[in-house]
Amino acid sequence: MAKWRRWKKVLQKMETKRILSTQVKALAQNVCMSPHKARRVIDQIRGRSYEETLMLLELMPYRASYPIFKLVYSAAANASHNKSFNEADSVISKAEVNGGTIVKRLKPRARGRSYPIKRPTCHITIVVRDSSKKKTEQDLYLETKGQWKDPIIERYLEKERKKRERERIKIWAKK
Repeated sequence: MAKWRRWKKVLQKMETKRILSTQVKALAQNVCMSPHKARRVIDQIRGRSYEETLMLLELMPYRASYPIFKLVYSAAANASHNKSFNEADSVISKAEVNGGTIVKRLKPRARGRSYPIKRPTCHITIVVRDSSKKKTEQDLYLETKGQWKDPIIERYLEKERKKRERERIKIWAKK
């Protein structure tokens, strides 16, 4: 189990290094809300433009929209300051919510008993991409590098390709 955790940390570090030159990342850790409730808002903004995202988040009635609004605003500020992107051309290319630690407390109850109180936290990551800038060769390499392919699925897909090829040959033979 410990070995898996170690590999997981290594993979997370590799993932953080693979940010493209046309992208900027903002991360909020230990936000005190359920990841499920934050995902409900994140799913609405993924792939939208920066200005449209801000309008949506201002009008959403959910509690999760305010921390996400602040994070999107921070990501755009990072993009304009660090890489001199234009905020009007920014697009939310990647938005994800991961579960954080669960803060556990005990609430005293009647007759000397106690009930557990669990306060879930989450980590929110938002990556902003500048749609006006073109990708460099390094960006294209980083996108294709490290794409893991499942060998079982690959074998199945190869069988399907061979089956289709045989059917195509039979059709040609009939003509």
